[in-house]
Amino acid sequence: MKVINFGSLNLDNVYKTDHFVLAGETITADSVIVNAGGKGLNQSIALSRAGAEVYHAGCLGKGGQMLRETLKSNGVDTSLIKDVDELQGNAIIQVNNEGENCIILFGGSNRCITRKQIDETIRKFDSGDYIILQNEVNCLKEIVDTASNNGLKIVLNPSPFDFALNSINWSKLDWIIINEVEAQHLMEEFLYQEDVVVAENPKLFWEAAHDKWPDLNIVLTLGSHGAWAFTPREEVFQPSFKVDAVDTTAAGDTFTGYFFASLMQNKPLSECMRLAAKASSIAVCRHGAASSIPLSSEVF
Repeated sequence: MKVINFGSLNLDNVYKTDHFVLAGETITADSVIVNAGGKGLNQSIALSRAGAEVYHAGCLGKGGQMLRETLKSNGVDTSLIKDVDELQGNAIIQVNNEGENCIILFGGSNRCITRKQIDETIRKFDSGDYIILQNEVNCLKEIVDTASNNGLKIVLNPSPFDFALNSINWSKLDWIIINEVEAQHLMEEFLYQEDVVVAENPKLFWEAAHDKWPDLNIVLTLGSHGAWAFTPREEVFQPSFKVDAVDTTAAGDTFTGYFFASLMQNKPLSECMRLAAKASSIAVCRHGAASSIPLSSEVF
């Protein structure tokens, strides 16, 4: 079984600051580094380090060659990445003294996917293979429709949560993996329940989503408050591992990669959740995005 990640590639410009900059404020960063990143790249590396056979598809822009090399050096197949004449997608990331982050994305080359590329890429995979998506690329609807028509198991991480998600037929998805902020948007804007606080009522969120999309499976991450996995057959709560976080940038992507790699290895749902939480807890104790993702030897 293979997994294709049709996802983003970013140059992450990471600024270490005392606090997040406010409107009208100018602050001095303690440091700045440029890392390989993007939710797509991070998740591909996490999948690979967790033992999955991973193919990354997407678009590489001007100035982004280090991103292909980073994927290759982490065992990810890059033969499906297309070079385009556009500025490489990038991000400005602030990391404060508490290890929290805020991010501004510029899509650039990540917005250059075409229908032809989608068709040519997905036909290389078999029914039952997995495809993992995030909302940092264009043509999300076309990717979902084509993957569904070809029998792939579709995983969506609906981040960032914006209007592009309205175009998707969510009934075609097999899994979503979502944090509490994104889940709150989903609850209010798609499930029309503005009076429910998802972080306080995860099961109500699941019930509302299950009523609308009966075949959908959900992983809901709640940061230090743990994570839930909900399927039509079972539910699992995984407490968080208590650590002193220094940088949460790749926490969710690490969780995603380890969870779905474990699921593809037919591990029990509870074990998938435990391994994903453990891997994520290691990642937040390190600075950087892709560089913070642990090796399987550190997790298993």
